[in-house]
Amino acid sequence: MEYRSSLGQVRGLGVSKEGGIGHWWMQRLTAVALVPLTLWFVFSAVSMTGTDLIQFKAWVGAYGNPVLLVLFTIAAYHHGQIGMTEVIEDYVHNKTANVIAIVLVKLGAFFCATYTIFCIARLTFGG
Repeated sequence: MEYRSSLGQVRGLGVSKEGGIGHWWMQRLTAVALVPLTLWFVFSAVSMTGTDLIQFKAWVGAYGNPVLLVLFTIAAYHHGQIGMTEVIEDYVHNKTANVIAIVLVKLGAFFCATYTIFCIARLTFGG
């Protein structure tokens, strides 16, 4: 049984009147990127158990660690904000509350990611 109108079928649009495929692909892309990044991060965090701040700063600034940390940060916050946006769109039915919640999630993810990247840069370059 098909619930979409003939015009919606031709356009490839669902109930939400949007394609939505871009969000779906980005969610999958960030999930795939997060698998090796998360494994690297967890392995690194476990291997640094018991280290002091000087050793931690040395690790953050060594080799490609700052780049991997920034990539992990971007992928994690973007993945989370896409997921939260989808949940809000599906379950918050009041239009005003929906828009406010989505804006807050997107701004929150942006500012938290920016602050995290700032902290990584500060640990890498000192200060």
